[in-house]
Amino acid sequence: MIFNLEYITNYIDKKIRKNENIIVITFHELKVQENLSDQQIEYFLDKSKIRLVNLGYKIYEEGDTYTIDGEEHLIENNIYYVAIKKRK
Repeated sequence: MIFNLEYITNYIDKKIRKNENIIVITFHELKVQENLSDQQIEYFLDKSKIRLVNLGYKIYEEGDTYTIDGEEHLIENNIYYVAIKKRK
């Protein structure tokens, strides 16, 4: 695996294809499944959030709450962030 902006773009695009309304990025998927270093994770989070905001998503981080389908959810410490597509 080559870790660069293209990797981040492809990763986020794959998540969007799965569900364009909500993107969840967890500790487990980046640290365990993708085997990224702490420095790579920090870079990934920074760049992926910028991309998602530019695509019209609102980012919720640890400790934040968000409501979807009438249910309120709390971002727990094993989740880096949740991105929700803004409604027009």
